[in-house]
Amino acid sequence: MKEVLRTNDPVKFSFAESQLSDADIESFVLDEGMSSMYVGVPMFTKRLMVCDEDEAVALRILNAALRDD
Repeated sequence: MKEVLRTNDPVKFSFAESQLSDADIESFVLDEGMSSMYVGVPMFTKRLMVCDEDEAVALRILNAALRDD
């Protein structure tokens, strides 16, 4: 499993999950419990993970969708 996103921003996280789902890429959430217990603490963030073989495509999708133009 590879990490493709780490954030405390619930909107950004949900949008990223949606983008991967639309591309038929299965994603997994790690550290959800810790991030909800310690809201606002940067060291406790949610992580979005994908299978190793989906990493390159997932990163391309998320980089395009989440870039700050």
